[in-house]
Amino acid sequence: MGKVSRFFDRLLNIIMALFLAVMFIFVFTNVVLRYMFNSGITWSEEMSRFLFIWLTFLGAIGALKENRHLGVDTLIKRLPRQAKKLVYVIGNLLVFYLLWLLFDGSVKTTLLNTDTKAAATGLPLALVYGVGIITSLSFAVILLFNLYKVFFYEKTIDVLTVMKETEEEVPYALREKTIVK
Repeated sequence: MGKVSRFFDRLLNIIMALFLAVMFIFVFTNVVLRYMFNSGITWSEEMSRFLFIWLTFLGAIGALKENRHLGVDTLIKRLPRQAKKLVYVIGNLLVFYLLWLLFDGSVKTTLLNTDTKAAATGLPLALVYGVGIITSLSFAVILLFNLYKVFFYEKTIDVLTVMKETEEEVPYALREKTIVK
């Protein structure tokens, strides 16, 4: 399971880096062309916008995988381990419901926009709205894996429920991408 996880981590990072680099090239080139030659690439703004949308959603997947989303742990860190597990499971059930809403809405919007083309690039807008499908499915897989770890590895709940303000606060086991037993 670790090899698969590392493969998808690397793939996600490569895709995000590629999207960021392409966005930078498009925007920089367009700025230079507008400033120096009083013209520009008509589709680069739209393409940069689409890449930024994908980059944002893919970054959210990476943040969830590394437990980097914002949270407040004032109450949960005072609870005993079993109560932490219960609160974590209830919270994840609520997130699963929200993921279902995101998935359902994204599927409907993607299907509605399969024939709709973007103004400048001519790409189907389904490519933009499809990122919600990928994000919701990825989130669900990550959350299911985290729930599995919570139930079958003793101290994982302590790692998954702590919020970090700095890198120094990240437990050693999480930094090394190992499961705490």
